[in-house]
Amino acid sequence: MNTTPGWPLERMLFLMAGTVTLISILLAVLVTPWFLILTAFVGISQWMFVALGDCPSSLVLRRLGFKSVTR
Repeated sequence: MNTTPGWPLERMLFLMAGTVTLISILLAVLVTPWFLILTAFVGISQWMFVALGDCPSSLVLRRLGFKSVTR
């Protein structure tokens, strides 16, 4: 269990994934549909986290001091 103050790693990952997804959809509508590639990257990263236990964002957040609830 996470005993440090602040949000756990998993909660930050959900926040980041949701924010990037919404921004990329907005940019795809307003600028170019090519921004949907960013949405696909978010989805692939989420699958990586589920399958492997890590994704690029989780590695960076761990280096910044975020702790996982499950580890």
